[in-house]
Amino acid sequence: MPDMTSTPKSDMAQAIASVYRTEWGRIVATLIRLIGDFDLAEESAQEAFAAAVNQWQTSGIPDLPRAWIIRTARYKAIDRLRRRTRLTEKLEWYAASGLIPSSEEPTYDSDEIPDDRLRLIFTCCHPALAIETQVALTLRMLGGLETDEIARAFLVPTATMAQRLVRAKRKIRDAGIPYKVPEKTDLSPRIEAVLAVIYLIFNEGYAATKGDLMARVDLSTEAIRLGQLLRQLMSPYPPAEVTGLVALMLLHDSRRDARLNEAGDLILLEDQDRSCWNHQQISEALPLVEEALRGGAGVYALQAAIAALHCQAARAEDTDWAQIVRLYEVLERLQPSPIVTLNRAVAIAMAESPQAAFGLIDRLTPELDCYHLFHATRADFLRRVGAFEEATQSYTRALRLVTNDSERRFLERRLREVQP
Repeated sequence: MPDMTSTPKSDMAQAIASVYRTEWGRIVATLIRLIGDFDLAEESAQEAFAAAVNQWQTSGIPDLPRAWIIRTARYKAIDRLRRRTRLTEKLEWYAASGLIPSSEEPTYDSDEIPDDRLRLIFTCCHPALAIETQVALTLRMLGGLETDEIARAFLVPTATMAQRLVRAKRKIRDAGIPYKVPEKTDLSPRIEAVLAVIYLIFNEGYAATKGDLMARVDLSTEAIRLGQLLRQLMSPYPPAEVTGLVALMLLHDSRRDARLNEAGDLILLEDQDRSCWNHQQISEALPLVEEALRGGAGVYALQAAIAALHCQAARAEDTDWAQIVRLYEVLERLQPSPIVTLNRAVAIAMAESPQAAFGLIDRLTPELDCYHLFHATRADFLRRVGAFEEATQSYTRALRLVTNDSERRFLERRLREVQP
């Protein structure tokens, strides 16, 4: 039963925001299973959250907020259907599907129910959709990212991304793409997109594209859970890349508590207090790295190997940068990308000197001119060699592009350091 006392507005708003951040994917995935319509599920969920703003203020925050949202959203969906044409046919269909309340109310907050989020990922990652659309749709429906956030991740206008999402949901509906996890024999065509989606969700949690928070722990935790669930689904012989991705996420996440100071400001890897790393999580991940590499040097396995070298170094100066450079060279041959080349340039600067990396990084300017971390990296190289005037220009350019407040504060500090 909910607490029937009035809830202060600040507590209520915080509770609703927390439920939205941590439970959006579960709520929408469950509603899609019940309703069978992506748009209706999303719209009903949004209406339920709006209703919570008023009702929780007077009736108190429910003991099971997620269950309250799902139940309210389901009734909102029924109301929408009643306003549509062909009422009788639609209500009969939805009654048969389980949307209309029966004498036995389903348990929405049970962890024993089949995982609707895994169903949602595989539905969004159907081969009938372009891979960029698969990733974008899953980030919206499961990760709860706004359209403009997804657009920035893909470096496209918000209007373009909005149209892409609308077309994807329409195609799923019109083609009758089933809402289910495919059989093991049918998994292979979707694995690449599913892994890309899970990793993008993790990255958004690890370094949020915008807002006050540098990290969204709910998203990174959810991505790790989904990766582990996928690995379990494909046991006893999961593909090496699935294992590699799980290891990679565990290793990055192990450094979470050392990445920010008490004020929420960014701390670079080389300056982090390594005693704050989650060494139990690192120990869990390292055997997975070896297992993934035995299965072949895939993209995620190589990145996990690089992350492992960082996590195994007791001090920043103990990092085996030469080996990291070699791993990035292999990764670049396997998956040519300006981002991979940028990371290789950073490794070269650390293994040798910033001067050794300038030629490589300057060739990336046309491709990465709108990427704030490119300009931040270039500025750091210039700062290290004492070229403060040029570093000022690069830091200024990075500040024009950055959208996360924690990163912005870090870049502003760096800019002040190189100015007279």
